[in-house]
Amino acid sequence: MTAKKPNFLIIVADDLGFSDTSPYGGEITTPNLQRLADSGIRMTNFHTAPACSPTRAMLMSGTDNHIAGLGQLAEHMREHPATFEGKPGYEGYLNFRVAALPEILKDAGYHTVMSGKWHLGMKKEHSPHARGFEKVFSFLAGSGNHYNYEPQFDDPKYKLPWRGQLWMENDRYIDRKTEIPEDFYSTPYTTKRMMEFLKNRTEEEKAKPFLAYLAYLAPHWPLQAPDETTAKYKGFYDDGPSRLSEKRVKRLIDLGLVPANVIPAKPEGHIGPEWEELTDLQRAESARKMEVYAAMVEEIDKGVGEVISYLEETGELDNTFVTFISDNGAEGLMMEALQAMGDGTMMSDIINTYYDNSLENIGHKDSFVWYGPRWASAATAPSRGWKCWPTEGGIRCPCIVRYPGFKATPNSVTHSFTTVMDFLPTILELADIKHPGKEFHGREIVPVRGKSWVSHLSSSDFTKTSVHGEDTHVHGWELVGLQAIRRGPWKAVWMHAPRGDSKWELYNLGEDQGETDDLSAKRPDIMAELIALWEQYYAETGMINYPFEFGPAKS
Repeated sequence: MTAKKPNFLIIVADDLGFSDTSPYGGEITTPNLQRLADSGIRMTNFHTAPACSPTRAMLMSGTDNHIAGLGQLAEHMREHPATFEGKPGYEGYLNFRVAALPEILKDAGYHTVMSGKWHLGMKKEHSPHARGFEKVFSFLAGSGNHYNYEPQFDDPKYKLPWRGQLWMENDRYIDRKTEIPEDFYSTPYTTKRMMEFLKNRTEEEKAKPFLAYLAYLAPHWPLQAPDETTAKYKGFYDDGPSRLSEKRVKRLIDLGLVPANVIPAKPEGHIGPEWEELTDLQRAESARKMEVYAAMVEEIDKGVGEVISYLEETGELDNTFVTFISDNGAEGLMMEALQAMGDGTMMSDIINTYYDNSLENIGHKDSFVWYGPRWASAATAPSRGWKCWPTEGGIRCPCIVRYPGFKATPNSVTHSFTTVMDFLPTILELADIKHPGKEFHGREIVPVRGKSWVSHLSSSDFTKTSVHGEDTHVHGWELVGLQAIRRGPWKAVWMHAPRGDSKWELYNLGEDQGETDDLSAKRPDIMAELIALWEQYYAETGMINYPFEFGPAKS
């Protein structure tokens, strides 16, 4: 009898910081993720796009987000229709130049299910069901209230896009008022729906291998969590973000996840006053936000534990490739608010009208807060920057892989460079499925840019193999005009104000993970080579210049 092909469980957290979980040095209670890491492999050099939907496009397509349809965040492209409309790679949804992972696996006989955040298209024809997921419970947009408390949608004063059409079940929109339970909280409900899909499989579906995509909305702002979970973290963060950063970096060093001589980056951008300069109330409010955030992460871990325990009980776990990732670095400001809260002015008005951000109410359904750049910097340390930045803080994320077929030593760590584009070729190789090539469902498609992890993760010594070639690989990033190009350990970064001064910077990540020592003046030869590689990446991906006043994206 032929052995059943492996199952795949992809778990994505939204805006989770590199060191938020215990496998990556964090103090937040995450025993289930720790268990995955203890029996699997942790990656320290895994990279995403700088923000949510571009990463998800890369995950589902195996290619660059500028090719797959999310060259920029859809929420921002709608602000500049004359620039982006009709441009390939800037459709604002997972386009049809790519064959999506669930489409490929479904055609190959897999049972495909999804619960959670999509963020790859708001229309029915761009929905998860339309792109290959057979059973779906999905939130389509980039952000929303974790308790489904959205009073602004009922106020005609606010002209919000996609009013009401934010949730889907299979191929239909659902009414968030009548079809989502009153006791809804996004994380456990996302888990519940995934559990239902897995438990309620028919005999025919059980006979098939599965692809399960569990995409949590947390810990994306607004920061909201049950009081009983938040209470566990009372006082944890009273010393402020700088102290938290010090503790986490030390723990990362102790775990062997970052070099012992690493120089952490200092917080940059609009970071606000120092902790000691805040009033007592400001410190209490800030610490409370971080307590709620920690509770959100713990709630994710509980959900992961439920699904893993079920697969263990059914005997399916050891034939399942399980991965847990964040979709980008920790969020320091606020992005992707347009669908639910409008632009900055409208958002402020909505918060002032309908929400209570007093200290005692932070974390409840009618509060609307985010924790700011200093806590985000602590979560991404020792790296520089956070979500949206092309520096390592925005794109270097946690990634845990558990698959007994790799036969890696338990609690293994790989420092090899990897990207979120690698998931599709890795999964196809494990499933023994060929990529469709140049045509899929009667349409022309592009090749994948990612590489399979199978050979590397099957190695007995990770230091002797790699995925992309440690000294030769070339990868680029760009979002809202912020850009980077990397070859091996060398990385060039170009950022407009306030993050940079619109000049290329150069870093050797092999010696400087924090991107603290700009070598552009000392190594003009390397700088020139990387700028040439940037021009090549720009051309290959069909990128267009970002249209703001800070100038062109090209060099």
